[in-house]
Amino acid sequence: MRRRLTLRAQLLLLQVAIVLITVVGTGAVASFMQEHQLRENYRDRMIGVAQSISTNPVIVDAFGDTDPSHTIQPITELLSKSSGIAYAVVMNKDGIRYSHPDPAMIGKHVSTDPGVVLSGNTYVGTQKGTLGESWRVKVPIFDDDHAVIGAVSVGVLESDLRSEYLSNATWLFVTIGIAAIFGVIGAAWVTVVIRKRIFGLEPEQIAGLLEEREAILHGVREGVVAVDDGGRIALINDAALRLLSLEDEPNLVGTLAKDSLDDVLVGLLDTGDAEQSLVLSGERVLLVRRDIAKISGRTIGTILILRDNTELHTLLRDLDGVQGLADGLRAQAHGFANKLHVISGLLELGRVDQAVSFISHERSGGTLLGVTGRTGIRELEVAALLLMKRARAEELGITMVITPESTLPVLSSQPSAEILRTDLVTIIGNLLDNAVEATEAGGRISVSVTERTDANGAGELLIEVADSGPGIPPELQEMVFTPGYSSKSARPGAVSTGRGIGLTLVKRIATRHGGTVGIGNGPATGGDLPGARITVALPIDSGDIAPAQLLEASAGEIS
Repeated sequence: MRRRLTLRAQLLLLQVAIVLITVVGTGAVASFMQEHQLRENYRDRMIGVAQSISTNPVIVDAFGDTDPSHTIQPITELLSKSSGIAYAVVMNKDGIRYSHPDPAMIGKHVSTDPGVVLSGNTYVGTQKGTLGESWRVKVPIFDDDHAVIGAVSVGVLESDLRSEYLSNATWLFVTIGIAAIFGVIGAAWVTVVIRKRIFGLEPEQIAGLLEEREAILHGVREGVVAVDDGGRIALINDAALRLLSLEDEPNLVGTLAKDSLDDVLVGLLDTGDAEQSLVLSGERVLLVRRDIAKISGRTIGTILILRDNTELHTLLRDLDGVQGLADGLRAQAHGFANKLHVISGLLELGRVDQAVSFISHERSGGTLLGVTGRTGIRELEVAALLLMKRARAEELGITMVITPESTLPVLSSQPSAEILRTDLVTIIGNLLDNAVEATEAGGRISVSVTERTDANGAGELLIEVADSGPGIPPELQEMVFTPGYSSKSARPGAVSTGRGIGLTLVKRIATRHGGTVGIGNGPATGGDLPGARITVALPIDSGDIAPAQLLEASAGEIS
């Protein structure tokens, strides 16, 4: 197989070819211009000598002498030698020579046609005469009456022009040769420098490395965003575009990071050292690690590594609820065991009536389905979430009330209803988690989920969660929606799910649905704390509600 030229050889050959073409082309143009300039200089000189001879009174008067050549020959020889031209021939109107470099030619007819110049016109051109091929100028000679009485032909031999041109062009060719040599040396040096800059790699190796880099970069699940020291995005992979919901954006490479990324990510770029943070981007909980990119100890930018923590965040939050539910069930089991002991003791003592009275005064059932009476919440996932959160609140000594007026029909299986169902669980779960953390033991939380018609006749879901905690001061009611803002600290031993995320996520979900989030005062508790009431309004389409027969058959209500 034929071996391919290396990159170094290709660069050297290409640059040498460019240098030689440039130098040879420049030399050819310079040579042509030099020859043209040489001819122009001789042309001007010959015209000047010819006009000087044709207007010389001595020569004009000599035309009337018996032997005109006796007077004209010495003058033309003197002018020819002093001006550096080959010859100056004077002729009469019949073409008979009165002067010539070769005296034997005087008195003979000229060898070329004098018709043009004897007609009163000036001639410039190359002709072959008795001295050989020459470049000549012919000018008519007029008498006092402005009649043509003769002509003068002044010329320089082509061989002399060629010799003078070559003598002058020698230095030009030497200069061109030296320039070509330096150009080749420079091309070789540039080739070495380029080869060194690309670490001696061949184009195929560079292409392979680039393909591998792109495959690895866009194949990992973690998002990677590289920002140079000028604040511009230098690299962003597919996972980062997906995690940051930027798939529909044009090419972001080269754009300012502050124009494309969330403010919380831009804020991480401005911090000093490498760190890891849990942030909210859109509706995703991201674990972001920030690293400094350096080359030879010089900082060239910042790298953000993004990992989707949404599922983990949800699982940890649900785990808290499951743990609370388990603790609540254990507490109920312990309470029921004590009550059974009382009933057993009364029966053993023969106090049957008192045992019956004790049973009748206890709350009905031993499950969580008998706390507040029947409600209209029929959506199973939301009902299960409320039961779990209520058990957790009771374990902490907090009374959680689901208002009897609450109504939530079963949602359909349409994609939009599935999204709404998931978002409802997220909104209610985050609001109740915040309410539980803000409420002390002995406090109260009320929950209301209502389907209604708004002022425009459109369907709407109204979610209200109120607590008897310290409330939210008016000056902080907008700030609580800022990503990362939280007035609470993590409880010792609790699994960290991130702070300052819940209300921000609720706000963004409501905004996506075209809904609203409002903050007001909590329910009256009889205490000194004002409490907080957070209201979320979400539009709901009639197609998102399951048909009436499914509502009739639903067993997912809370009682």
